[in-house]
Amino acid sequence: MLEETEREYQHGPLAPYLRILAVYGGAVAATAAIAALTRRRPPDRLGLLDLAVMGVCTHKVSRLIAKDPVTSPLRAPFTRFKGVSGPAELKEEPRSPVGELLACPFCLAQWTATGYAAGLVFAPRITRLVGSTMTAVAMSDWLQLAYAKLMKEAS
Repeated sequence: MLEETEREYQHGPLAPYLRILAVYGGAVAATAAIAALTRRRPPDRLGLLDLAVMGVCTHKVSRLIAKDPVTSPLRAPFTRFKGVSGPAELKEEPRSPVGELLACPFCLAQWTATGYAAGLVFAPRITRLVGSTMTAVAMSDWLQLAYAKLMKEAS
């Protein structure tokens, strides 16, 4: 049955993606089990500021992992360098489904947001500090890009 379904998909075999999904599901289940065993509870609610910080932090950390030259050693076993894709970002071609995950900020966002949510359960203060730091870095990036654009238009 899986082989028939795989033929319908042009991007390749589905089994490696099932393994990635199993790892994600297993990590979420293990986190929930550990939280239950240690009597940790998620926040009763997330305010708009928490959600905004979580969103911007998820964006920044996902791009940092997927595109930043500094994190390229983590991606190198699973990707091929193809050039530069933007300011301080690399373009890489995945060699495998793991490479697709590591080189795709959209794919990593789910994992990053889940890690942030787990952090709010186990270490909310440090998670908010790290989240605020990464949000400030993202805002700085956007300001740097806006400044560069303004300078280019001015000259």
